Amino acid sequence: MIIAIDGPAGSGKSTIAKMLAKRLGFKYLDTGAMYRAFTWKAMQLSVNLEDEDALCHLLDQTIIEFQCKDESLHICIDGINVTREIRLPSVTNNIHYISNKSGIRQRMVRFQQELAAKGNVVAEGRDMGTVVFPQAEKKFFLDADIEERAKRRYVEFKPSNGKVSYDDVIKDIEIRDKRDTTRIDSPLTKGIDSVYINTTRLTIEEVFTMILKEIESIVRK
Repeated sequence: MIIAIDGPAGSGKSTIAKMLAKRLGFKYLDTGAMYRAFTWKAMQLSVNLEDEDALCHLLDQTIIEFQCKDESLHICIDGINVTREIRLPSVTNNIHYISNKSGIRQRMVRFQQELAAKGNVVAEGRDMGTVVFPQAEKKFFLDADIEERAKRRYVEFKPSNGKVSYDDVIKDIEIRDKRDTTRIDSPLTKGIDSVYINTTRLTIEEVFTMILKEIESIVRK
């Protein structure tokens, strides 16, 4: 069984996906982390991030794995745990070079589908229900007003980087939203069969309860 959760940055999809996977005993597939991990590798090897052929060749020689340790999900690339490294600002600022390339996305989609074929999965990202898993048993699209999404991200970033301002965060989200929704290959968009949930004025617990009710019938089967 596959449950797909899509949405823009700060919509709450990662938190909800993790909670849902834990409750159901499903695997959690963080597709954004896969793009981040490969971005990190390409940067470490000083590969030209504009060279799609070079990047595709590198990806073909790359092993990306998820490992569960101490009830936390870790991502490894070629055997190296890069769970912390992929959240560095330098990776965040360069990931769009990777995610916007069709050759990279096609390879990532195949890999994500192979991972999901091994068991029940809660997959979250930006094209899960529309491209990667169009056959998913249930699809959700989480959203929120940009001011609320920026506020959530600001709270996340402040402890580790006190220099980040709210204005910086909202500008970054605006840029990411534009890139995600206007890219030619697999843009961020709500599928016609996705359940839309605006999380702006909802708590995580309220969103989680709504989703559990939506999937109750199929999980019982």
